[in-house]
Amino acid sequence: MHGSIRLGGLPHHLQKNLYKCRILCIFNAVQAAIELQDISRSFKNHFWQKKKQVLKDISLDIRKGEVFGFLGPNGAGKTTTIKIITGLIKPDSGRVSIFGQAVKSLAAKRRIGFLPESPYFYDHLTGYEFLKLHALLHDLRDYRPRVDSLLARVGLDQTRDLHLHKYSRGMLQRIGIAQALIGSPGLLILDEPLTGLDPIGRKDIKDLILEEKGKGTTIFFSSHILPDAEAVCDRIGIIIDGEIREVGELTQLLRKGVKTDEISLEDWFVEQLGKPKAEK
Repeated sequence: MHGSIRLGGLPHHLQKNLYKCRILCIFNAVQAAIELQDISRSFKNHFWQKKKQVLKDISLDIRKGEVFGFLGPNGAGKTTTIKIITGLIKPDSGRVSIFGQAVKSLAAKRRIGFLPESPYFYDHLTGYEFLKLHALLHDLRDYRPRVDSLLARVGLDQTRDLHLHKYSRGMLQRIGIAQALIGSPGLLILDEPLTGLDPIGRKDIKDLILEEKGKGTTIFFSSHILPDAEAVCDRIGIIIDGEIREVGELTQLLRKGVKTDEISLEDWFVEQLGKPKAEK
């Protein structure tokens, strides 16, 4: 076939290596829920100022079905990255795909459930009406069972008829998470989902995240609440000053060199902030 590589014409060891590469590429394509390749993004606060580079050629592969914690200090680039993943803004350069599809495609967007860091809600709607609206936007004709189930899951079934302007901050966070789940997404993206919740509320949401993982949902969430990430994440990525400093499983990242004793994620994170780039 014109333009293709004929394996029969290659030495045996090259045939074997090429075959392995093909299998690995297919495996990665199937397993990747999110792929970011060499993403850069710059902004400027005022038109007379020079652009500031917020993201600096970052690359990430998020595996299908995992809980991935995206951690970093304020201003590190977490929210900008999430806006690029959801298609709300475009990168200056690089490529983004969701389950192998371009992020700008409708097929990719249909698979995403999203809770932004500072969501806006329609204050005049009740909790039930708010979820009903989003269910109809997802073209769910028989929406009542889904809305009732989600209200119960996030602990708002007793306040379903209360208008949103009367909700506390923690209650608004819960209804926002319910909104993100209304379409049964394959990919759940949560930007600081535990903000404003009391300890019981944080535990409930962490349990919900693990429950969704059990259903096969991929969860990508940003946080600076390190112990919460430590409790639910399969892997974490550390972003500092627009650069990915570390990506890996917690058990690997928390080890001190080759020793078997482990430090807390919080101690490890502070240690990374203090290191010059050459040491990382």
